[in-house]
Amino acid sequence: MSEPTENTRATITVSSKGTQLGEIVLRFFHDVAPGHVKNFMKLAQEGVYNGTTFHRVIPGFMIQGGDPNSKNPDRASHGMGGPGYQIKAEFNSKPHKRGVVSMARSNEPDSAGSQFFICVADANFLDWQYTAFGEVVSGMDVVDKVVAMKRDGRDNPFERVEMTVAISES
Repeated sequence: MSEPTENTRATITVSSKGTQLGEIVLRFFHDVAPGHVKNFMKLAQEGVYNGTTFHRVIPGFMIQGGDPNSKNPDRASHGMGGPGYQIKAEFNSKPHKRGVVSMARSNEPDSAGSQFFICVADANFLDWQYTAFGEVVSGMDVVDKVVAMKRDGRDNPFERVEMTVAISES
């Protein structure tokens, strides 16, 4: 795996019911969250994210995905999985504003693994509590489509919203 640069991008292709909803393109904050960026790139290049879903969508807040458990149609375990390891927090000064990508975790600060979220609105209460590691440079319209999907009581969309993630240099 090569080192991330200013030109490293992740393209998240999003689909539901076999129809492509569009692409979300991310740029990384490798200067303030190098471990999280390398982890996300590694998981993407290994195909871990491919076929996972956005399993938690909350209007006015965020969309969350990247759980390997979400590849399973049994929704009971969605949101509880990871890559089998955890990474150390890299809290930083990047504000959690609309379009920022950050790592999800449990109550334990050093518990992030594969799950990430994209803010659909400013969420400054997350600053210095979660590791912001990138931002959307195009495709917020796709994020807005995802967050608007009908969802169950656990905020999991009724229709699977699947992703594939590819890393490239722009």
